[in-house]
Amino acid sequence: MWLIHRDTDGNSGDRIPLPSPLHDALVRWYVGDGSFHDEQAGVTLVQNARIGHRWIACDCLGPGKAPPILTPAYLSEAETYYLRRLTSTKRPEHRTDCPFFRDQATNRITEVRSHNTPTDPPSGFFEVLRPAPEKLAQRPEDDSLDDRTRNASTPRLARLLWRLLDSAGCNTIAPLGMGYEWSIREEFASLGRAAAKIEIAPGVELARAFWTHARPLETNTVYGTLRALAPKWPKTHAPQGFVALYAKAIKGNEIHVPDGEPVTIATRVQSPSIRGNHISGPYIVLVVAGEYPEARGYAPLRAYAQPIYNGRMFVPVESDFERKALRAILDTQRVLHARGVDMAISKPLFDSMTPNGPCRPDFILEARSRMTGELRTVVVEAMGFDSDEYEAAKAVTHPRMAVLGDLVTLDRSEMDQDSASTKLLRVLDI
Repeated sequence: MWLIHRDTDGNSGDRIPLPSPLHDALVRWYVGDGSFHDEQAGVTLVQNARIGHRWIACDCLGPGKAPPILTPAYLSEAETYYLRRLTSTKRPEHRTDCPFFRDQATNRITEVRSHNTPTDPPSGFFEVLRPAPEKLAQRPEDDSLDDRTRNASTPRLARLLWRLLDSAGCNTIAPLGMGYEWSIREEFASLGRAAAKIEIAPGVELARAFWTHARPLETNTVYGTLRALAPKWPKTHAPQGFVALYAKAIKGNEIHVPDGEPVTIATRVQSPSIRGNHISGPYIVLVVAGEYPEARGYAPLRAYAQPIYNGRMFVPVESDFERKALRAILDTQRVLHARGVDMAISKPLFDSMTPNGPCRPDFILEARSRMTGELRTVVVEAMGFDSDEYEAAKAVTHPRMAVLGDLVTLDRSEMDQDSASTKLLRVLDI
């Protein structure tokens, strides 16, 4: 088998043969008989082929004949890659005894876990990219790099961004009395401080390959830094860097930053959605840059855009309705401050464990009276849509959330009537 350029017949002299160990791993993965490491090698090869604008030519028909073609494809629901046979009247078919004669066995890549699956912090180092597929086929890597099989509905890059935001404290809003400076400069500074405490690979701090502006991408500073670090990078880890960008909008593979040309990524920019609905910006976008396949140098390869409250507060939100709910909570915070009550706001990014099981509230509010010292914890659920599926999930998770504090729900009718803040004040005015 060979890697070939797209839109060719597969017989050009610059095609690249796949090493035997990688070929064998690819076959086992394709037919559904492979090990975890076979799957890991296959996914990495297909991902790199897609980024590098390559196809895969099969050698089952023998030398001198136009080879059957396999194209790299992406399954968005499972956040993974697979091979698709290129069939047409002008293309040769695989031999009937060839493993690629039939469509790929997709029992693994289509197994998407429910949105109710507990979301835990990502394991391992702060990394997304893996070493070259030839190395993966010959020397298995740490299983902790592949979170896809454990939580396929949530991309690893998303959970790394949540981990960074959580470590930086961007998902918490301090009481007004603390006089905290809310600005985009301070939010990015918090991300930078958190990056100094996280490792991409053994002995490589995230801060050494982390930027918070598009300019280092435009001037190739990101790629120069990675080239300088690569010789000392641990061999079992792939050199990679991360760029956090504030963006007003995303479109396809473009990130629209407020002060320059759009940043273009090799693949589609991912972002969360609720039941398929787009969530508007602004966003904090985490871009991973790494080596292009076929020695084409370094480039921005993937990106995840997390909607946030605004440019002064990088508090993540999961829907436009949740952004409105946070606005009502902030109004409540200001009223309570004038009444002698301090309130801290937290947006949990990962699950909390309760005696009844895991849950992840939309917001947790902690209020303390400056007069009496009385404390109160309130859990807020922003119920922006109704469905049988959501009602079933609510019946399970709400009793768990009630263990964490007094449960208050905010629905669409209350938000439209601007009564959400009034409802919160009734519970929090201590």
